[in-house]
Amino acid sequence: MSGSETQNAVQALSRAHGAPPLRGRLRTQPEDFIVEEALGYAADGAGEHVLLTVQKREANTAWVAQQLARFAGVDARSVGYAGRKDRHALTTQSFSVHLPGRSDPDWGALQLPGVRVLAAQRHGRKLKRGALDGNRFVLRIRAVTGERAAAEQRLARMRDVGVPNAFGAQRFGRGGDNADAARRMFAGRRVARAEREMLLSAARAYLFNLVLDQRVRDSNWNLGMPGELWALAGSRAWFGPQNPDSALLLRLADFDIAPSGPLWGAGPSPAGDACARIEDAIADAHADLAQGLAQAGLEHARRALRLDLRGLIWQWLDADLELRFALPAGAYATAVLRELLDDADTPDDAEN
Repeated sequence: MSGSETQNAVQALSRAHGAPPLRGRLRTQPEDFIVEEALGYAADGAGEHVLLTVQKREANTAWVAQQLARFAGVDARSVGYAGRKDRHALTTQSFSVHLPGRSDPDWGALQLPGVRVLAAQRHGRKLKRGALDGNRFVLRIRAVTGERAAAEQRLARMRDVGVPNAFGAQRFGRGGDNADAARRMFAGRRVARAEREMLLSAARAYLFNLVLDQRVRDSNWNLGMPGELWALAGSRAWFGPQNPDSALLLRLADFDIAPSGPLWGAGPSPAGDACARIEDAIADAHADLAQGLAQAGLEHARRALRLDLRGLIWQWLDADLELRFALPAGAYATAVLRELLDDADTPDDAEN
């Protein structure tokens, strides 16, 4: 599997709601793509760490973390953040800086192009990757063409039904070859620890997207099927296998639960019946990835197949379209945009 094949596997994912009704330009300037991180908790007010709220424009998250460490006079490992945010955007996110037994530097004196420290408070622990509720987005699509009536119908359906929770191309690295690199790692190529974690994530994401694509083509990605494992909204918990029944379908309609797909690990899929047959068939077709993940010691986990977009709102601004929505941690804005815009108009975005 080449990088181009991995990219095609992302770009060719089936759309749940049909061909996109619009074309337009996204991110002609950073302010067209605004992201605000939602941690879900506030600073403790005391502790060895400082929790910073930072606004950045056209700045990479890892680079900002390095510059914060340099300014504070600490090792780069003393700086934490919950998620990477896109460089080509205007984003607000949190960083933690470990300053045991030391007073805070004058954060207002930090001079980095496109970077501002908006708030600084003491906190008791380092920010860990993934330790956030999600992100809020304000996106402006410029010079929109297409049928507005069809777009209105599509947006309303996306809001009411949701969209497939696909991993974006960013998960597969520049050039899209991370899953292929994972195959080489499983075949014996030695890699550094950080790269290993990245490649394991890419292999999991690739298998998940294949399962999701099959479920979309079968029109049950948002309905459930025999042997379903159900993901609980707002958590990483899941239960089942349990066939859809009247009680589960009510919870499904309320977005309290969602059908789930595999984040592959040790052992066979814990799903049952038809659900297990889909997942096992894909694992068998890509046995080197599935077996490599199992042998790496990862436990089987689940990810919701459906993204909840009930908070989606939109407005037309002359020839432009503005979208506002929130996504949970680990979701991708491109999963939303690809149901509305042609692929050529939906560049990769960073993971939440």
